[in-house]
Amino acid sequence: MPIPLNLADFDYALPPHLIAQTPLPQRSASRLLAVDGERLSDAHFSELPKWLRAGDLLIMNDSRVVHARLLGRKQSGGRIEILVERALDDSVVLAQVRASKALRPGSRLWLEEALDVEVLGREGEFYRLRFAGDARELVERHGRLPLPPYIERAAETPDEERYQTVYAREKGSVAAPTAGLHFDRDLLAELCEMGVGVAYVTLHVGAGTFQPVRVSDLAAHRMHAERYMLPQATADAIAAARSCGGRIVAVGTTSLRVLESAALQGGLAVGAGETALFVTPGFEFRVADMLITNFHLPKSTLLMLVSAFGGLDQIRSAYAHAIAAGYRFFSYGDAMLLHRPGLR
Repeated sequence: MPIPLNLADFDYALPPHLIAQTPLPQRSASRLLAVDGERLSDAHFSELPKWLRAGDLLIMNDSRVVHARLLGRKQSGGRIEILVERALDDSVVLAQVRASKALRPGSRLWLEEALDVEVLGREGEFYRLRFAGDARELVERHGRLPLPPYIERAAETPDEERYQTVYAREKGSVAAPTAGLHFDRDLLAELCEMGVGVAYVTLHVGAGTFQPVRVSDLAAHRMHAERYMLPQATADAIAAARSCGGRIVAVGTTSLRVLESAALQGGLAVGAGETALFVTPGFEFRVADMLITNFHLPKSTLLMLVSAFGGLDQIRSAYAHAIAAGYRFFSYGDAMLLHRPGLR
């Protein structure tokens, strides 16, 4: 059963200089804080094999970040910024819009000095926009890589590679599944050699991932929906790992949400779907035994999820330790390895 909590339970003070603005030169050189109950271990991500064993299975989100950010202007000349959430059909997208005033249906936008876009209407916090052509192709060709708002610079050429996981392949996210950014090909090869398996899910991270929680009572919060796919091969790999005593290691909160969404009705439902699963302390995890994750924003749904997985008090202690030890936070920052309480 969920535990009654409010937004203030997930607040903490973070010195601004700990917000990573750039990636490290080498992916696996990031630091790793392993959390097992009250035991905290400082390491580097390249040492991850110390906590894994043959038969364990890593579940990775293979979604790829698209060029979903577009700048331009309205008919009135006012500046505008678009963050595409998803394509609704070949020409129409759902998008977040930053503008001085609300957009009127029927008005037009001129984006990236190349795209004439019609405003169709509003859907909650998003707008429906019609492109003159294949929306996915036009957005990818003319748009920009959408770095998170707490990275205080524009995306540069190195970000095109470093803000993607080395195994990204399914286009559709507006933000990277950042726990996977720490894996390089050498580390993956080492894990393979020691008998750790890898399987994939897809969850396309939506623009809603950056939306703040606006209610104090968490029971009143409604999560944004995100599209996912759980392949039969991944379900089979999970069953095989379980049968030989292997542990299921979710790489990132996105992978974990896919697994736990697919298991809500018992078993593991294979196929495509949408999830608006909101995980808070008291949630009963059915699939994941361990979680690799980054450090998350105060008062965020992601911090609530990791607190549910690792234990609220344990996560508070781990974050206090990480701040005191100078860990780097958020998308280009360092990582944590969490053991589900009671796991052996």
